[in-house]
Amino acid sequence: MNEADSNMLQFPQGFLWGTATSAHQVEGNNTNNQWWEWEQLPGKVWNGDRSALACDWWRSAEQDFARMQQMHFNTHRLSIEWSRVEPQPGQFDPAAIDRYREMLSDLHTRGMRPMVTLHHFTNPLWLERAGGWEQPEVLTRFQGYVRYAVSALHDLCDLWLTVNEPLVYLAQGWFRGIWPPEKPLAPAALRVYRHLLLAHGIGYQTIHSLQPEANVGAALAIRHFQPSNPQRRLDRLAAGIKRYVGEDVWLRSVADGRIRLPLGVNDYHHALAHSMDFIGVNYYTSDLVRFTPDPRPLFGREHYAPDAEFSDSGWRGIYSQFAPEGLYEVVRELECYDVPIYITENGLPDSDDDQRPRWLLAHLSQLHRAIRAGSDVRSYYHWTFTDNFEWSEGWGLRFGLIDLDPATQVRTVRPSGHMMAEIAAANGISRDLVSRYAPELLAPLFGQS
Repeated sequence: MNEADSNMLQFPQGFLWGTATSAHQVEGNNTNNQWWEWEQLPGKVWNGDRSALACDWWRSAEQDFARMQQMHFNTHRLSIEWSRVEPQPGQFDPAAIDRYREMLSDLHTRGMRPMVTLHHFTNPLWLERAGGWEQPEVLTRFQGYVRYAVSALHDLCDLWLTVNEPLVYLAQGWFRGIWPPEKPLAPAALRVYRHLLLAHGIGYQTIHSLQPEANVGAALAIRHFQPSNPQRRLDRLAAGIKRYVGEDVWLRSVADGRIRLPLGVNDYHHALAHSMDFIGVNYYTSDLVRFTPDPRPLFGREHYAPDAEFSDSGWRGIYSQFAPEGLYEVVRELECYDVPIYITENGLPDSDDDQRPRWLLAHLSQLHRAIRAGSDVRSYYHWTFTDNFEWSEGWGLRFGLIDLDPATQVRTVRPSGHMMAEIAAANGISRDLVSRYAPELLAPLFGQS
């Protein structure tokens, strides 16, 4: 490490620092989508929680945008709610799109560049009742929604995500069947995956037809899969299958336009070819994979290292293990696609904030390491700004830099929020900051002094 680097891990000029949210989790009263309907059913959400008012963004997002500005963030990732924009098939609501224009305009006024996600898990009720993403008609419906939304918002946004975490959406809703529509059916899941992939391609082409200068990608949940026993060939094979299904099927298809097994047999789709201007990475943890002859988990059982440190647990067990090196490995592996990388989500549930500062600093140092090694990384979006409604985990998982009481809407900045504000302001991580928030990382990050 040279003298200039000895007291600061500096990020590239123009690096984007911000947080990520999704409409249903923060807006409140999204009553016209399948998640609102599902969460009213007994036993579906941890502790019987409801999204209800959520973070009250539909009425007052600008108050949190002001807080972001005060914390020196220069970007924010949000989604727009399809069921608000198109409450009935073919009937668009200009008042809803005007509200999104107000939000995006306010971000611009505050010097923050928006990134907009077009689909983040929720569907209009009318679409869900017509078969949702299992039916091929969804492609035409999605294209119409994208065309309307982008036509109305393109002057306020040039960073677009077509879909968020397609594999999580289908795994939870179909393979595992613990989210709506609760269909643990592999054939239906594969149809959904294929339709999401094709919808991305159609969405990409539609956006570029309206806004040639746009930057368009998808946010992919990427876990760093490693063999449980690296010396065991079957464990290496199982980890490879996980990486293939979780990453390669999507990324190779959007690179060359060919849909691969298990979604097809090299069938070519023009709209898919070269349909990524960047790769969005949602990274939280790594997994060890042990081979099993059972095809249902793709021949691999995932588990964490027995001596690992874990974040707060959710309803269905441990949420994540501390594995910052996995972020470095994932970013380096993605360089082969020769497009920029945006870290579109990273964080951990930590209600008392006793782990978050150290975890974030460790992950950011690995990101800095990847950039120094030559990776073209453009952003870091922390999940999330304030605590929000975490799907089937309800209000039980607290990811926010800001503590939120959903009953009173009172917000309190956590120590990790103050830390991230300092990092964004400096566009880097200083020795002094690490000494105050996670002194145990001083030697790994800056060496002995």
